[in-house]
Amino acid sequence: MTVVVGYLAGKAGTSALNLGVETARTLKTSLSVVTVVPKPWTTPSPARVDAEYAQYADRLAADSATQAKECIAEIDASLEVSFHKYAHRSAPGGLLQAVADMNAEALVLGSASDGSLGRVVVGSTADRLLHSSPVPLAISPRSYRGAKSHGLTRITAAYPGTPDSLHVVRRSAALAEQLRIPLRVITFAVRGRTMYPPEVGLDAETSILESWALASREALAALKTDGIVGDDVTLQVVTGNGWDRALDAPDWDDGDLLVIGTSPQGPIARVFLGSKGTKIVRHSPVPVLVLPN
Repeated sequence: MTVVVGYLAGKAGTSALNLGVETARTLKTSLSVVTVVPKPWTTPSPARVDAEYAQYADRLAADSATQAKECIAEIDASLEVSFHKYAHRSAPGGLLQAVADMNAEALVLGSASDGSLGRVVVGSTADRLLHSSPVPLAISPRSYRGAKSHGLTRITAAYPGTPDSLHVVRRSAALAEQLRIPLRVITFAVRGRTMYPPEVGLDAETSILESWALASREALAALKTDGIVGDDVTLQVVTGNGWDRALDAPDWDDGDLLVIGTSPQGPIARVFLGSKGTKIVRHSPVPVLVLPN
C-alpha cells in the first residue's frame, strides 16, 4: 500500500508534495510520486519526431522526479519515496492507472495555479477525478506549505444531515480515533442570491433558514444519541451568505483536514460529488479529503 501524489515539474507548485508527505506520514506508509506525460500516437510519424518526443517525455519525468526528490528531502528525508512515469492520453487516466497498479490507499493532488492563494482551486485533472477516483482523494489549497505541526491536528466532517451521508461521519470518526485527534462535524447552510423567489421576502427567507438550521441541529444531535460519534465530538451548524463566507465562518486551525462524502452511484465505490460537495471543495481554506461512497 502507498499514497500516490501527482506531480509535474513547473506546474502548480509543490503544494501536492507537501500534502502528500503529510498524508503518507500520517498513514505510516510510503509515497509514490507519479508524473503523467502525454502518450504519443501509435501511427509512426516521419523523420525523428517520435524519438524526439520520447526524449522530451523522459526529460520531463526526470526533471519532475529531481524536483520532487529535493522538495521531499527538505520536508522528511526519512520517508520512503518512489518515482514513476506514466504515458497516457490524459493526466486523470494516467493517475487512475497508477492508483490501480500500486493498490494505493489515497490519491493526492495540488490546486491549479490560477485562483486565490490559500483556497482549493480545482483544475481539469482534479475535476475529473472528483467524479471517478476509486480511492480517497485529497486536494491541497493553492500554495499549501504543510501544517506547522507536521501532521493532522483535527478532522472536520461536512455532514448534510441525510441518511446516505452517515458513512462520512462514521469513517471520519474512525480516522480521528485511529490518529488520536479531535473530530468536529459541521453542517453548512448557505443563503444564495436566488435562494428563494423575490416575492417571498427577506423575513420569510430568514425564517426558513432558521427552521432549516434547527432541523440540522437536531440531525447533528442524533449523531451522539445514536452512538455514531462520542460525547466529546464538536457539533456545529454554520450559515453564510454564499459558500465562501460559509466556509470562512468556522475557526480553522493549523493541521485541520476537511472530509466530505460523495453521492452513491451504483455498486462500484468511487468519488462522485454533487453540486453542494463541489462548492464546498472549491471554497475550502484547508486541505480536503473526498471519500468514495
